[in-house]
Amino acid sequence: MTLFLRLLDTADKENALASSIEKLRNGAISRLVFSLAPESFRRVPTSPFAYWVSEHVRGSFSRFPALNSSRREAWMGLSTGSNFQWLRLYWEVPCNLLLSRRSEGGKKWAYLAKGGEFASFYQKVHVVVDWHGDGQSLGQWKLAELEMGRASENNSKCWNQTKYFRPGITWSARSQKGASFRALPPNCIFGSKGPAILTGDNDPEELLALIAITNSSAFEMLLSIQMAFGSYEVGVIQRTPVPDLLADQRAKLASAARRAWSLKRALDSIDEVSLAFSLPATLRARLGDYDTPAIESELVRIQNEVDGIATNLYGFSEADRAAMQAGQSAVSEGETNASTVDEGDEEDDAVPVDQTAGLLSWAVGVAFGRFDWRLATGERTALSEPEPFDPLPAKSPGMLPDGAAPFHDHAGILLDDPGHPHDLARLVEEVLARVDAPVPSDVRRWMQRDFFAFHLQRYSKSRRKAPIYWPLATQSGSYTLWVYYPSLTSQTLYTAINDFVEPKLKQVDADVAALRNKGSARTRDDEKQFETLQTFELELIELRDTLLKLAPTYKPNHDDGVQIAAAPLWSLFRHKPWQKVLKETWAKLEKGDYEWAHLAMNYWPERVREKCKTDKSLAIAHGLKDLYVEPEAAPKKTRGRKKAGVGE
Repeated sequence: MTLFLRLLDTADKENALASSIEKLRNGAISRLVFSLAPESFRRVPTSPFAYWVSEHVRGSFSRFPALNSSRREAWMGLSTGSNFQWLRLYWEVPCNLLLSRRSEGGKKWAYLAKGGEFASFYQKVHVVVDWHGDGQSLGQWKLAELEMGRASENNSKCWNQTKYFRPGITWSARSQKGASFRALPPNCIFGSKGPAILTGDNDPEELLALIAITNSSAFEMLLSIQMAFGSYEVGVIQRTPVPDLLADQRAKLASAARRAWSLKRALDSIDEVSLAFSLPATLRARLGDYDTPAIESELVRIQNEVDGIATNLYGFSEADRAAMQAGQSAVSEGETNASTVDEGDEEDDAVPVDQTAGLLSWAVGVAFGRFDWRLATGERTALSEPEPFDPLPAKSPGMLPDGAAPFHDHAGILLDDPGHPHDLARLVEEVLARVDAPVPSDVRRWMQRDFFAFHLQRYSKSRRKAPIYWPLATQSGSYTLWVYYPSLTSQTLYTAINDFVEPKLKQVDADVAALRNKGSARTRDDEKQFETLQTFELELIELRDTLLKLAPTYKPNHDDGVQIAAAPLWSLFRHKPWQKVLKETWAKLEKGDYEWAHLAMNYWPERVREKCKTDKSLAIAHGLKDLYVEPEAAPKKTRGRKKAGVGE
């Protein structure tokens, strides 16, 4: 027998060690000391030093079948090799290009479950991947990267591609908050950091029951004795035992998982970037079935129920459960600051959303035609709840349905201009009044000072920043054009000039002329206004001239995403952090770092086409494979026979 001392959960390890040794010498029992034969470690795959759990727990790996069996398998998924090039947030691309199944003519963007934040039962999916030609473009690009020595053999293919677009279970391969398993919709690709568990016949009840088992504390404990906390790789999941279920056990677990999924989706329905969004928190109760404390309480009850069922299925005792909880706590505390890095997006939702700001943000979306105010008034009935394994929609339930009349007609541009028919602050107030919601007294001030920073934070996920409301403003911010990214075209800047800036300039010019003509009759207030208007006029002229300079060559493409599409306009954004991001992006475009972008081809076609001749992956990215010229094969070196006497 060998003695093991476990000091992970003790603050004063030096004294704990000394005390444990003293107890051993005196024949006393210490809760920190474990005695067992090292051979028993072999009962667990890879023989980890799982000394703090009982022999019965270690024996689970021989009593029950592994998760990978004839009925189910865990798979590693897609890694693009260049996320900035191939991934977008779903609101960056047109809704009509989002795939609802493996192959749909003309559609190219597929939802990607890439791991992300801790989320049991239900997951928010924000990311899409360019899956043009059923992944053919990405696959060819990856092979070209391999040929050119820019990718490894391991990253030269789309792993397990035939398994994509099936209902299943996904999880985050890296998380400091523990393992969490959730439903994988059938129109999703799963990623390398968001692998998948699939079953033979895609049976929803079997999948839901398995989601319940994998989210249990018993399963978590069996994971924890195999590896370091925070690392949930495919191999570990494959080897972890899962008990066989009787029909009634399966039904009960599936029902619990289905209810937990529904409750978590309800909590997600107040997040405007979620595909489950319906209304902001202030208005959500109008649709019924929304009581946050009650929902959270029921989720705790469901988790306890699942834990109890799973513990009994595995045959764990109360002592096993206590050891399980102590072990998990010790490991998580001991390794939270270790080298395991969370590669997900747990920072995305760390900041709670202020309800007033959330309400105003929704009203902005209504004004632009993104969201449907009629859900709040009862003029439109909320959509029925989908099933966990239904395809993800192209639009959330709260978005304006195709063909429905918007709250306000516009050409993709609204303004910060009091008195103008397209004044955004006034429209926000009208939206709130229409839905009988409280109208803050400082809407315009909030729009000018706080909104864009709030919006940028909410629309940044998975290391992408993708705001869709763009404030293009004069130098002082005295006049702002709010451009709606989904409506962005090559004509948008011309519309801004002709329909808004030029008419405003004429109005200001007339006001300046009227005051100038007063001459010596101008009062002190007139003089102050005269000076202000002259400054304003100069700023408007500068804005107009900048737009005129940009407009002829500005041809944005939504496939490039928000950051690249906005980069040429960086000087017109007044939010300094975002302006810095865009300025750096533009510098990289000029330098040639993002030659794959449509925008790069638009601004520097000769340069990009010339590079396509020698860069196969770039030629593939632009659909110009015919331009690529294969390099001539280097001649083989011949080795002649050494002549006698030479070199001797």
